[in-house]
Amino acid sequence: MTGKSVTIIGGGIGGFAAALALRQRGFDVRVLEQAEATAEVGAGLQISPNGLHVLEALGLGEALRAGSCRAQAVSLRDHRRGTEVLRLDLARLRAGEEYHFVHRADLIGLLSQAARDAGVQLRLLQKVAAVHPGAPVRLEMATGDSCSADLVIGADGLHSVLRGALNGVVAPFFTGQVAWRAVVPNLGGHPPEARVHMGPGRHLVSYPLRGGRMVNLVAVEERRAWTEEGWSHFDDPANLRAAFAGFGGEVPQLLAAVEQPGLWGLFRHPVARRWHGPGVAILGDAAHPTLPFMAQGANMALEDAWVLAACLSSIDDQEAALARYQELRRERCVKVVEAANGNAWKYHLRNPLLRGVAHLGMGMLGRVAPDRMLGQFDWIYGYDATKVA
Repeated sequence: MTGKSVTIIGGGIGGFAAALALRQRGFDVRVLEQAEATAEVGAGLQISPNGLHVLEALGLGEALRAGSCRAQAVSLRDHRRGTEVLRLDLARLRAGEEYHFVHRADLIGLLSQAARDAGVQLRLLQKVAAVHPGAPVRLEMATGDSCSADLVIGADGLHSVLRGALNGVVAPFFTGQVAWRAVVPNLGGHPPEARVHMGPGRHLVSYPLRGGRMVNLVAVEERRAWTEEGWSHFDDPANLRAAFAGFGGEVPQLLAAVEQPGLWGLFRHPVARRWHGPGVAILGDAAHPTLPFMAQGANMALEDAWVLAACLSSIDDQEAALARYQELRRERCVKVVEAANGNAWKYHLRNPLLRGVAHLGMGMLGRVAPDRMLGQFDWIYGYDATKVA
């Protein structure tokens, strides 16, 4: 199928990774992005070894290392005093496995530039209103124009037009949790580790970005109030500081530096039942939106992109290639999403006695059997999509 025209809806991590992977295999690729620029601001993300395998295979491993912070540990901490409960030493990962913190804008810039250098066409201000699967696939634009392609890939996120065309519209379920996100200067010398500050009904995650100059913050609170889903809502920083007023250690200093935090409600979406149809496929959040509690959203999108490109380049029949892609990806993504769904409660124990016992147990196990604690994530980090595909 080399030489066929592929249109990718969405200029995010999954979209550009798929564009680059397909272009490297000889496909004619264009990316349609509805924004006026591809850069995103105000957000960090974690690239675990499974995501790094894909970036390495795309030829971007060294560039990722140059623009990110290599993580040394994950540190779980008591909210009130900031003292460490459990430390997972990432140096104990298997040989060749690395974990990195990177600004989302930096990773998208890296992927988009590599894709354009490889010959991918990028078209901005292109909002797709509808997709009609077929041979060829027809796209209707918000402007009233239309275009066609041999293959259309939906990498257009939570509110994917193509996901709806394949699966219909299913209302998401509000989890009863909201999250603030912010990036602040690293004034307190935050080390290259992810710190999870655990408290009753809430937790805060912090880790450095951009050579340690900045710190990414994600703060999650349980609440009854329903908050609209989305990435473009902002809140008064006083509300964030009030929600975490009982947190000690370095948290007050970090929150004092927040100027305009983003705020969004956390929703559960089912993993899409159908990932492909005649001439179309979906990947990333369009196929399997996930809560942030395993830090796997970007990594899953990278895996999807590689596997989809590998299937399309190695199987002559397009529909068979798309079916194989779903077969290879869906079960793993369901497992990751379910793990993320069940992870937040571990950080939010409200009963002081129960929380104390749980923290004591975690600390003891971490000291007695550190490899066992870290090894519980082998099924995620040890996965290499470039070999599976």
